[in-house]
Amino acid sequence: QVQLVESGGGLVQAGGSLRLSCAASGRTDSIYSMGWFRQTPGKEREFVAAIMWSGDSIYYVDSVKGRFAISRDNAANTAYLQMNSLKPEDTALYYCAADRKSKGALFPVISSSWYDYWGQGTQVTVSS
Repeated sequence: QVQLVESGGGLVQAGGSLRLSCAASGRTDSIYSMGWFRQTPGKEREFVAAIMWSGDSIYYVDSVKGRFAISRDNAANTAYLQMNSLKPEDTALYYCAADRKSKGALFPVISSSWYDYWGQGTQVTVSS
């Protein structure tokens, strides 16, 4: 089992920045990749970015390319999402997720149904 805890959300003005963190614990050696998703009321959970837990591969949804940066610190078992040039449409509940090596996925894993472990979410609100 892997436990994930997000932090770093908040209220920011348009054009501002936030850095989200996702601390992993438990069987972190079983993680294949980490993803960030976001969700607004009445909408499906949307893929934002993913990073391989071991390796250099990174993937972003087009709407955040050039503004968001995903990274990880394996020693700290933590993944990050640096969000710059935030827009009101980035307002959402942001989740981090992890999927297991044993499932044999090919990176990037962008379907939320594929991920095995989820954090509780952290709210990001961007005011205009």
